[in-house]
Amino acid sequence: MDNTTELEHIAEVFALDYEGRGVAKINGKTVFIEGALPTEQVSLVINQEKKHFSEARVVNVLRPSVERVQPKCSYFDTCGGCVLQHASAKSQVAFKQRILEEQLEKIGGVKPDEFMPPIYGLEWAYRNRVRFSISTNDRNSLIMGFKAKYSHNVIDIESCEILPKSVSDILPRLKAVLQKIVKINGKINYIECFVGERVTVLNVCMQEALKRETKELLKDFSDGLNQSSDCFWQLWVQINKEVAFPFYPDSAPMLSYGLPEYGITMPYLPGDFTQVNMQMNALMINRALVLMDAQKNERVVDLFCGLGNFTLPMAKSGAQVVGIEGADYLVRRASKNACLNKCNNIIFKQADLFKTDQATVASWGRFDKMLLDPPRSGAYALVKSLHNPYLPKRIVYVSCNPSTLARDAAVLVGKGYHFKSAGVMNMFAQTAHVEAMAWFELH
Repeated sequence: MDNTTELEHIAEVFALDYEGRGVAKINGKTVFIEGALPTEQVSLVINQEKKHFSEARVVNVLRPSVERVQPKCSYFDTCGGCVLQHASAKSQVAFKQRILEEQLEKIGGVKPDEFMPPIYGLEWAYRNRVRFSISTNDRNSLIMGFKAKYSHNVIDIESCEILPKSVSDILPRLKAVLQKIVKINGKINYIECFVGERVTVLNVCMQEALKRETKELLKDFSDGLNQSSDCFWQLWVQINKEVAFPFYPDSAPMLSYGLPEYGITMPYLPGDFTQVNMQMNALMINRALVLMDAQKNERVVDLFCGLGNFTLPMAKSGAQVVGIEGADYLVRRASKNACLNKCNNIIFKQADLFKTDQATVASWGRFDKMLLDPPRSGAYALVKSLHNPYLPKRIVYVSCNPSTLARDAAVLVGKGYHFKSAGVMNMFAQTAHVEAMAWFELH
């Protein structure tokens, strides 16, 4: 069934689901309610009837939660970028902590000795990397923004509260020039923005090569930004699926972020994976390195190391550090970053970490300590392949998906590791995304 009814119901909300929706029961059937919080009484209408559950939206909050706050963004009701702006920062983090605890228990059947205090971070203006979707409406006017909640439709926006003000402020001007370009040059696939310490890059992804008029429009737009803004802007262009290239101005600082506590500057390119929240990234690195406690006489490894986000700060301990990454080009870039920052005690290697076996682990040699920072799919093949005498005495696991962390934690516990602690970091405030860290010690 996939029908919709405008009949209003009244329900008592008792929980949040993993997507940040309120959970209630109506006539014994579970209902997921967009915009509702635990302890609230709400009136609602059903959007979708499924066999075992229903999906609904709030009409009125009859009894609000003490954790309910006024959403800061005028697009919150329709935009799919944020789902928790109506919840206090404290309750958002508590929700994410509960998800972590539940996933560890339900999926992994494991529980740490203790939970670390959560790391909160910035609530607003934290996101330094973003992709804007592009569409057109019935009048052929350009729409630029984010996907609507539970839809592929694009919500037209002219500001965004989780972006830096410097980016949010230029969105109307950006949309105006793109409207002209789409009439001259055809389809625009998307727009990306990367905010570095010394430069902000806008990457314009086009379906077809730039025409002369388009080039002039983009140059004029870039000049206008740089004349009226405190930060330096550079435009990049990407034609369909080709590699993006710097377009205008020709000369610009390279994108980078700093880790001043470690005396490190990390250059990166548009399209490289970097954390979207640099304040939280620094706090996350600090916690991971405290847990690792790498010593000068130790050999440690950073797996899924990318550009060296954890590897380079770890090397400042004086330990012998190995960074392992799946992509050859990232290994080369990480090595270059190490040279730039005079980290001479790091070796970077390439390996497909999703196809790791015991022979691969043995070929790396023994490590005293290990840091894992896998993508959402986790590190199952890797943790399964760990074996004596190649079991590190300590593992710190940074996770962007509690369910795969729980699965992998169960494997590590089965190999004799003591699950010491775990905790959440609010890397993505106002969203339901959970970032976590876990510490394992070999018995």
